[in-house]
Amino acid sequence: MYGMNWSVQNIQGSNAQDIASSIETSLRSGELQAGDALPAVRHLATQLGVNPNTVAAAYARLRDAGRLVTSGRRGTRVAGEAVQMPAAYVVPQGLRDLASGQVDPALLAQPRAAAWGKLRAFLAPQTVEASGASNASKAGAAATGELGDDEELLAITGEWLQAQGIAPQSSVGVFSSTLDTIERALRQHARPGDRVAIEDPCWPPLLALLRSLRLRPVPLSVDAQGVQVPAAGVLAGCAAVVLTPRAHNPTGANLRGDRWRALRKQLRGCPNTLVVFNDYWGLLGDTAFVAGSNALPPHWLYVMSLGKALGPEMRVCIAAGPADLVEGMRAHQALGPRKVSLWLQRLAALLWRQAAKGRGRGSFAHMRSAYAARRSALLAELHKHGVAQEVDASGEGLHLWIAVPDELTVVQAMASRGWAVQAGGPMSLMNAPAIRISVGQVDKRDAKRLAADLAAALSLQVRAVY
Repeated sequence: MYGMNWSVQNIQGSNAQDIASSIETSLRSGELQAGDALPAVRHLATQLGVNPNTVAAAYARLRDAGRLVTSGRRGTRVAGEAVQMPAAYVVPQGLRDLASGQVDPALLAQPRAAAWGKLRAFLAPQTVEASGASNASKAGAAATGELGDDEELLAITGEWLQAQGIAPQSSVGVFSSTLDTIERALRQHARPGDRVAIEDPCWPPLLALLRSLRLRPVPLSVDAQGVQVPAAGVLAGCAAVVLTPRAHNPTGANLRGDRWRALRKQLRGCPNTLVVFNDYWGLLGDTAFVAGSNALPPHWLYVMSLGKALGPEMRVCIAAGPADLVEGMRAHQALGPRKVSLWLQRLAALLWRQAAKGRGRGSFAHMRSAYAARRSALLAELHKHGVAQEVDASGEGLHLWIAVPDELTVVQAMASRGWAVQAGGPMSLMNAPAIRISVGQVDKRDAKRLAADLAAALSLQVRAVY
């Protein structure tokens, strides 16, 4: 077996920890490469003069950390690289984009003249005069020279958190995106090989993040009422749980209050499990945050990106949680990117305040109403064709998750009719075949034709080709 002689000669140790460390040293040095075979447990145990259970325990440690894989008759081998560049989805030319999940740019708030004036004042404070700096220049100089976050964004964030019923004494930090925030939290709270419970189907970048951190995903099934309560003991073995309280991507389901209470009851027996709430749809949500009003577990983190509400290039994400967790995340951020641009933070705060007022175009109320109308119109047309009966009208957000007999057949059939839809395979760990349709780029006038085309695609018979 390839690598046998090398492994016998170079692996050392008399206990599981030392044997695992010896193998880890060879992995880091590059002497062991992806795909290289390690000796069988009994063979290595004989060479080292230890019990086979000791070698098995060493291999298990490295498997849990994602460094080794065991595949039946192929034995134990070095795992491939965990970090890979995620594939970029490109909508084929000529197709309507129902796959990428982007918002409608025509609905987004545009900065008004007053907002631009405030931002310009913040970007270019008054010149320091001989008599001393003005208040504006002092504020600008202090802000740009420190690692603190923008006071205006922190103020409006505090108001938002209070409205959600989140403890006012929680610590708040500003990060660049949902993934950036969750990654920093998991690095603080989990270690390679730990289990992290996630919704299934899930948001694919989250699954890729777990694999890159060498964390093991544990699927929690999702239905029309949100994540289902797992069997007793499932959460007890998890270092963290990531939940979407509203507009779950890809199903659109909202987490019901009774589901959260049942989960909260289980979490009482998991005092060290971190619960991350990914509330990416928060500013556009119609439903209440189910974990507010003192219903939070001991270890928790509330995460809300501003990208869906203010635009995909608004790389600003707020996070709130216990001080030790959030301050640790901020310290880790300070060692890399230092902080999120204060200019971008101030723009986000100005747009947030602007969009929170009124009901006209560019307001959160208008966006909320427009997306809800698009989703409802499409769902109603689908129901006329007997399609998507399992999808609950109480959901919200940009997405519909529709069961199909064969993903490839439906995706190709829809493409032939001018629609690009997302196959469900990359989003699911266990579920049956499905597709995701995103309504961000769909006008209500498109609903009738889209529903008819999908019904026709679903009626196609899957035939094997030899």
